[in-house]
Amino acid sequence: MARVASNPLSLPRFRPYFQVSDTALVFKSPSLSPYRTRKFQSISCQTNPLPTQTQPSDEGKVLAEPDSVDDSTSEATNSFVGGEFSEFPNKNINRRIAIGSTLAAVGLFMSSRLDFGVSLKDLSAAAVPYEEALSNGKPTVVEFYADWCEVCRELALDIYKVEQQYRDRVNFVMLNVDNTKWEQELDEFGVEGIPHFAFLDKDGNEEGNVVGRLPRKYLQENVDALARGEASVPHARVVGQYSSAESRKVHQVVDPRSHV
Repeated sequence: MARVASNPLSLPRFRPYFQVSDTALVFKSPSLSPYRTRKFQSISCQTNPLPTQTQPSDEGKVLAEPDSVDDSTSEATNSFVGGEFSEFPNKNINRRIAIGSTLAAVGLFMSSRLDFGVSLKDLSAAAVPYEEALSNGKPTVVEFYADWCEVCRELALDIYKVEQQYRDRVNFVMLNVDNTKWEQELDEFGVEGIPHFAFLDKDGNEEGNVVGRLPRKYLQENVDALARGEASVPHARVVGQYSSAESRKVHQVVDPRSHV
């Protein structure tokens, strides 16, 4: 076949050509447009899907829980100071109240013991034996008493206070009228009512006596006169309300040296 030379005047050979307008090349993503929103979102499936955004927060929450436990433990440990929990202030207050109550109770007991709990038994236990009092060169106060004597019990506190003041200079003797050992002394001092207080000088001579319930100053002034070595006592013969010695319950005491 003969080759045909190209003729510049002839029509050029037409080649398929697809012209695309410039406007078609511009693609605006709906998601990037500030005025339009994408109507349909694409959904794709992945073989190994990535974890969602909520998973890290859950893991962080789980990891944070041990830290919170540690923090609470450290707070509880730090709150334990000096063997006491600072978050419980009432524990300290209750302990102080308990200690204060105990001290108050002890003080009340001691004061009641000294001021209201003095008994005839206590006085007789601290008394000087009669034989010793007559031989030690000190003046002596002899009290005749009985356990059943109401006036004797009432005056126990007054006697105790005077005794504490003069016990280093004056003997205090107590003779129980229910003890048959003191029958001779009952007759010698003419005891008819109790309590009966006989005041003896340092040689054993009686200077006076008082009987029954009387103000404490009578006893104290007489004892003070004995302690100063006076020849007489200011209240030599004074009688108040007393219990009759005839009501005594005579009994024999096994120990002959007993003065009660």
